[in-house]
Amino acid sequence: MSKPPFLALPEGVRAYRMATARGEFAVHDTGSPGSTGRTVLLLPGFTGSKEDFIGLLEPLARAGFRVVAVDGRGQFETGGPREEAAYTQLELARDVLALATVLGLDRPGTVHLLGHSLGGLVARAAVLLDAAPFASLTLMSSGPAAVSPSQQERVRTLLGAMETMSMAAIWEVMQELDQSVGSAGEAPYSQREVEEASAAMEEFLRRRWLANVPEQLSATGRQLLAEPDRVGELTALELPFHVVSGAEDDAWPVPLLDGMAERLRARRTVVADTGHSPNAERPARTARALADFWLSLSPG
Repeated sequence: MSKPPFLALPEGVRAYRMATARGEFAVHDTGSPGSTGRTVLLLPGFTGSKEDFIGLLEPLARAGFRVVAVDGRGQFETGGPREEAAYTQLELARDVLALATVLGLDRPGTVHLLGHSLGGLVARAAVLLDAAPFASLTLMSSGPAAVSPSQQERVRTLLGAMETMSMAAIWEVMQELDQSVGSAGEAPYSQREVEEASAAMEEFLRRRWLANVPEQLSATGRQLLAEPDRVGELTALELPFHVVSGAEDDAWPVPLLDGMAERLRARRTVVADTGHSPNAERPARTARALADFWLSLSPG
């Protein structure tokens, strides 16, 4: 489960529900684009949310981009139906295209799309359905096909638990297995501030987990287990690609991501000292790499 670096929205960022032809989606939005005139749409991963990108918002806005991070259908504050048919990859891809239509204002090729982990699988499904709205595709910690065998085992364990346990009970078990929730932020804090920040982060993670629609987790979890290799389909598109990851990744091993980047003839970025979520673990470094790529596609 990814953990945001902090929870306070940067100055000027709005949290609201964006209306589209396919319903409303909870977003964080930095506002109008700067000199580049470009917009970035960020899709979170399995069990994640828009907050996973909170550390990218300010630096990317300063680089001249409008940045919109979204809770997908059935994730955290967006919500969704209690039926798995609503969360097929095709349905989720159509949601992305509806968001891109709103953000692009009917101007083709103006939205840079980024998907983290599961969000990368959904993002590529969207561009394969219709690449016209997009200026580029960035796959962050998201590989060519199903997740690694070790991650498949973890996903199957979760899916099995969801058949017999409540979301609240599963959360308690996860906390017993993972005591990694720590302090928020990177600056020095007093002990009291550290404890308060840690408690706030733990409460946020619990609230986010409980807000996820179970049918969404079941449907997307199975996508992680059975996703086919669609890289060959992507290579047929005239679209710039960027493959970003941490130096280590247990969902899709880094050599596998290297090979995918070669097949796509994509820019390849490895963010040092990070794992599966460079966007949350080292947001400043990650934002620089993303902005460099997008600005290289928008000279002047």
